[in-house]
Amino acid sequence: MIHPFLFLQWLTEQLHLNIGEHVTYTWLVMVILIVVAFVATRAVSLVPSGAQNLMEAVVSGVEGLLEETMGEEGKSYFPLIATLALFILVSNLIALIPGFAPPTANVNTNAALALTVFVITHAVGIRKHGAGYLKHFMGPIWWLAPLIFIIEIIGHLARPLSLTLRLFGNMWGHEIVLMIFIALVPLIVPVPMMLMGVLIAFIQTFVFTLLAMIYIAGALEESH
Repeated sequence: MIHPFLFLQWLTEQLHLNIGEHVTYTWLVMVILIVVAFVATRAVSLVPSGAQNLMEAVVSGVEGLLEETMGEEGKSYFPLIATLALFILVSNLIALIPGFAPPTANVNTNAALALTVFVITHAVGIRKHGAGYLKHFMGPIWWLAPLIFIIEIIGHLARPLSLTLRLFGNMWGHEIVLMIFIALVPLIVPVPMMLMGVLIAFIQTFVFTLLAMIYIAGALEESH
């Protein structure tokens, strides 16, 4: 626990519920996303405003990034990528609210996200190429295939670890730095640190979703 006081953790303790803070704040993020989606789609108009305007900007941004990274084929994976992006972004941003802990500062949350990307990546490759998906792990030269296969397997297994630790390290590190500076200079430092926190939240969301798109696009490509 980094924050001196966590609202939901205090609430669960009052109810005598032994639930990890990353779980309770994950539920909170889910509720926020459901409520925003409901409000944004409750009365859709040709001239968007409020929540509809915000959601259309987010959806358009994710859709554009998908097309640039994966081409037309990437549109099929919009629900996955958009869900990842929105969940990670909101999880990162609630760290800026006193008494709220970001679920992405916990390695368990990030590992669940990374393993989801890992499983879907290979499921997509197997569905498209069948047994021929193994060629992705063999390399272009047949007599080097045994060596390339081992290297490729290690590389693919390292992907979820890399995704997990990158997001966890950045969010955990920012939390520690923010708490230290607030303790040292409580009246001056929080504003620039909060602005840096917003920047980190968007950058880490972009990096995670971009890597997820690259991995899935690689599984869809024909082997060389």
